Amino acid sequence: MKRIRVAHFGIAHDHSSVTMDCVRSHPDVFEVVAVCEPDEETRAKFGGDAAYKGIPWITEEELLSRKDIDAVLCEGNELRSVSDAQKCIDHGMHVHLDKPGGTDLAAFEKLIRDAERKGLTLQMGYMYRYNPAMRYVLKSVREGKLGDITGIDATFCCRHTPEKRRWLKQFPGGMMFFLGCHSIDMILQINGLPQRVVPFNRSSGFENDGSLDTAFAVLDYPNGVCTVRSNATECNGYSHRRLLVVGTKGTIDICPLESPTLVRETTQKHAEELGWRDASDGVFPGFLSSRYDDMMLEFAACVRGEMKNPYTGDYEIELQRIVLEACK
Repeated sequence: MKRIRVAHFGIAHDHSSVTMDCVRSHPDVFEVVAVCEPDEETRAKFGGDAAYKGIPWITEEELLSRKDIDAVLCEGNELRSVSDAQKCIDHGMHVHLDKPGGTDLAAFEKLIRDAERKGLTLQMGYMYRYNPAMRYVLKSVREGKLGDITGIDATFCCRHTPEKRRWLKQFPGGMMFFLGCHSIDMILQINGLPQRVVPFNRSSGFENDGSLDTAFAVLDYPNGVCTVRSNATECNGYSHRRLLVVGTKGTIDICPLESPTLVRETTQKHAEELGWRDASDGVFPGFLSSRYDDMMLEFAACVRGEMKNPYTGDYEIELQRIVLEACK
């Protein structure tokens, strides 16, 4: 099997080094040929990470002029990454683009359509799409196991440093843009597009300069509402990350989403039998070796033409539209 020759474009994204670690852990699939970070300050700050050790650094001009690069991992600053990806698509390279899809919806849509027109893979870096618990929920919903979905509560929080909370100010919607996008992706996969989005993004005023570090949004559906909460001041917030899916026939609760992934499921029949006692049962949804392995191996399969990207361009555009509406 021919290895995919990849370059790494941008290193400012929080997932940059771990994505690099992931592809380097599969040397039979990927050959990492170069790293590029045009911003000297960013390279000075993050370039010493062990993930990039031993890989040649090249300029943006060199990257875009190379004919021996199959695909590019775009892991730059979230406000620059769509522009980086567009340059790569323009030069005929497949792209893995870390989430979310920037602040300019028209630019993101152009990127998606250009990739489609050229027959190039553009994979978005929403790694929870590959979490076995999320896949278990989707299978249950599609099989009708939960009945009609009447609500979803999605929480994606953490405790950021004061510097990180101030850093959020560059994004519209702050935490909703930065991390709430994961929860919105999960909700849309389960429940489709909402009829409207109502944002409630606020600044806590705690060790920041007005950044929107406490984010909340309501996604309104004909048969109920779904909520998204993303807070950067929550102690132990990582372990509270949750996806609670409520249906007329049952409920699935994932909390935490990972490290460890814990899933509890309840059927309405069992709940009625037990009355006011806890009627949930633990579920093992499957083993997850790494946050990123399945995502990057699927990217490789798409690049080789062995499969089509299961997430269509239309879906990615609508997802980004809803993310930006939740950021208002």
